[in-house]
Amino acid sequence: MERLGFWGLLMGSVEKSSDSRESVTCSKNRDEDTTSASPLKRSLSRNTSPSRQQQIVVKTKPRGLEEETVASFGKQVVVSDVPMEESIWAMLPEDLLNEILARLPPFMIFRIRSVCKKWNLILQDNSFLKFHSNVSSHGPCLLTFWKNSPQLPQCSVFSLPLKTWYKVPFTFLPSWAFWLVGSSGGLVCFSGLDGLTFRTLVCNPLMQSWRVLPSMHYNQQRQLIMVVDRSEKSFKVIATSDIYGDKSLPTEVYDSKTDKWSLHQIMPAVNLCSSKMAYCDSRLYLETLSPLGLMMYRLDTGQWEHIPAKFPRSLLDGYLVAGTQKRLFLVGRIGLYSTLQSMRIWELDHTKVSWVEISRMPPKYFRALLRLSAERFECFGQDNLICFTSWNQGKGLLYNVDKKIWSWISGCALQSCNSQVCFYEPRFDASVH
Repeated sequence: MERLGFWGLLMGSVEKSSDSRESVTCSKNRDEDTTSASPLKRSLSRNTSPSRQQQIVVKTKPRGLEEETVASFGKQVVVSDVPMEESIWAMLPEDLLNEILARLPPFMIFRIRSVCKKWNLILQDNSFLKFHSNVSSHGPCLLTFWKNSPQLPQCSVFSLPLKTWYKVPFTFLPSWAFWLVGSSGGLVCFSGLDGLTFRTLVCNPLMQSWRVLPSMHYNQQRQLIMVVDRSEKSFKVIATSDIYGDKSLPTEVYDSKTDKWSLHQIMPAVNLCSSKMAYCDSRLYLETLSPLGLMMYRLDTGQWEHIPAKFPRSLLDGYLVAGTQKRLFLVGRIGLYSTLQSMRIWELDHTKVSWVEISRMPPKYFRALLRLSAERFECFGQDNLICFTSWNQGKGLLYNVDKKIWSWISGCALQSCNSQVCFYEPRFDASVH
């Protein structure tokens, strides 16, 4: 009995001292166990008055913003936000304000310009443009261009990250700008016939700025491609052979630094397979049937050379698509014109000079994209993304080469069967000069 009384007194003293200690360990008991109590558990177990309940403040950071929540008896109550003081926000530093605005989606800038006179002139603010140039890209967009009449050019941009269409005014375009050459680094290039003169135009749709390039040495409708060098803040336009292949013309290159066209080597006589070109790693590629393979133009040397990369057997129609760095893809249908068709993607092995198959379009996507065996489609790419569009179905299908994922472009419907489509990177800092 004395032994039990001793243990009872010992446990009683432990309970009395538990309020002042964070944890208590009892040794030398029958099972050699240890017991501890946390402050939160003790506070919840104590029989206290509701008016004297202890409140524990727990800090969390949802979405990067620090908020405080009050935990009381297992319930969390969110503290209401502090009202925004106009006098405080009016004193926001100019550089911080520009950095915040530069991180908005580019298409939202047009909406906030109506807030005040200062924001209406924000696109002319060099500080804002500097912050915008350091912000990562908005993400891939699709630019569609078509003309219902020579005087009414229509243009819409579909943002893949936001899954939203935005109308972009193109009223500044002259009536002769009919063909969409392509886009690079935030600039868009057009060409057309102004009477009997073949002209080229470069513009920034967001800034509504544009410039007609000087006339080429040879006034002939040419195959064109534009490339932008953001580090040098310049762009070049490469004009290859005659678009109809009837004449052998020197290759001409326009440099925005000198505002001149320069003459280079004539492309050797070849039978072009397609008018589509691809540019990657300072090299321009075209498909040829005779001689079979590719023609490559080196921008640094101004010379052409032939690459004997044979095309896959039973290839019906092929498109060259440029990937990141040195990656070059070939996209096309395999099979007969009437039956047994499939869409495949190959990558050029520069070492073995051969095409290696890397992916096939699943049959369900192929049947939905091209319901007829002879139906035409367009294919173009950017940063290892390949986009397929059908002329008749008005659908857009996207393939991510790195992730190997096929997906429909949600909400993307081509505006017209004669729409011209290309990838587009919206940027305010892309200059046409």
